[in-house]
Amino acid sequence: MSTILCVGEALISLTPPAGTPLVDATDLHLSTGGAEVNVAAHLARLGVPTRFAGRVGQDAFGARLRQTLDDLGVDSRFLEVDPERPTGLYVKDATGSATTMRYYRSTSAATSYRHVPAPALADVAHIHLTGITPALSDDCRQLVEELLALDDVKTSFDVNYRSALWGKGEAAGILRSLAERADIVFVGLDEAGDVWGCRTVDEVRRLLPQPFELIVKDGSREAVAFVGSRVVRVPAPVIDVVEPVGAGDAFAAAYLAARHYGHDPEDALHWGHTLAGAVLQVLGDHGVTMDRTTLEEQIRAEAVNHGA
Repeated sequence: MSTILCVGEALISLTPPAGTPLVDATDLHLSTGGAEVNVAAHLARLGVPTRFAGRVGQDAFGARLRQTLDDLGVDSRFLEVDPERPTGLYVKDATGSATTMRYYRSTSAATSYRHVPAPALADVAHIHLTGITPALSDDCRQLVEELLALDDVKTSFDVNYRSALWGKGEAAGILRSLAERADIVFVGLDEAGDVWGCRTVDEVRRLLPQPFELIVKDGSREAVAFVGSRVVRVPAPVIDVVEPVGAGDAFAAAYLAARHYGHDPEDALHWGHTLAGAVLQVLGDHGVTMDRTTLEEQIRAEAVNHGA
């Protein structure tokens, strides 16, 4: 079975108890994170052969990230170690109903990642990337451009616009250009509105007609897949949200896994909603231990409950 390669930033996440502002927290939950790490973790749990390539520091946090990938069954052989730069981290700060991400990564090892070695591409049929990586440095941006230009490999790109990394004036054109080169693109309608001014899912499709497969997530309402000329809509389930960060990565991973297994876009949207919904109800970006069998059983149960 062919491998999906996730390339990007590996981070350590520190999270206070649910609903606790950082200023009041006496305990922090330590976990591993980073958008591409989250996707790799979920793909591996769903039984998809998965590899990760990136760069961490020669420190305990970097070792923790490698151990986590290994424990999940993700091929970590191409996780490089930088002897001079540290592993990046971020802290989640709950303020009212919102969660603010406080990043400590400006000189991290991940910002110096420049090249995926040829052996890392062996047996790889699909490369997954996000818009976070090109915002880290010029080298990282060039890396993403080179990977999206590869022949004979499918590519997916999650826009993942992060205003803390770059302003919309700089990001808008670059993210659009990168998305236009990918085979599969994920974007939230909210971030498409922030960075491109799109108000509807159809406006997003008009802005990005090139990707054969474009998935637009409209928050708690629905997710829409534009696949060629076909349009597929699946409503989002009602979820009591504990912590929102990481749900988009879970959605992307589950969607890609479903397509990897040959499911149609409608089934893939259901997979995405179900795994993202589970992540919304826990702390930690990929703390849900849901395998393929459990996910499929939950989808069937939800279909019965809704009279499908």
